Amino acid sequence: MIQLKIIDWLKSYLEEASMNYFVIGISGGIDSALVSTLCARTNKPTIVVSMPIHQAYDQLQRAHNHIQWLKEKYPNVESFEFDLTNTFETFKSLFPIENKLALANSRSRLRMVTLYQIAGTYSGLVVGTGNKVEDFGVGFFTKYGDGGVDISPIADLTKTEVRQMARELGIIEDILIAKPTDGLWEDGRPYRDWE
Repeated sequence: MIQLKIIDWLKSYLEEASMNYFVIGISGGIDSALVSTLCARTNKPTIVVSMPIHQAYDQLQRAHNHIQWLKEKYPNVESFEFDLTNTFETFKSLFPIENKLALANSRSRLRMVTLYQIAGTYSGLVVGTGNKVEDFGVGFFTKYGDGGVDISPIADLTKTEVRQMARELGIIEDILIAKPTDGLWEDGRPYRDWE
């Protein structure tokens, strides 16, 4: 069973790296929900982090619901929430010209910096949530942002396999049926309809 192989691999990687925690950003999407659940199932200390920056309410609510579900189910999970909206707005105000794509990528990079600060503080590994098609096929990620991770446990899974495994692990229905989005645009645009 592939999920057991991933869980064993995660556990071994953490131990061989002499690290103490997994650190995962939670977006309210299926990829971060699956990765955080796989990490939690290792029984190793797992930190999940919500980092809203002008986040759509439904995305933030799904993230909160998933974090609550994880913490109720797995005692090795702890969570943080850092609202990075003011940090982002301060950063944005430094530039006289507004480029929406550059700012969207900066949001991703602020989150990466936050995850690595936590990982550095707790001797943890930043765990990526990219799957085979989006990150490793199409290349749909922000360089030095959500692409900046230590390990990528679902890098070999297609979106269909991600959905199937998430369903098998009992991830909440709202996340299973949510339209995919990168969460970086105020209009919540999906980057592609994978259905």
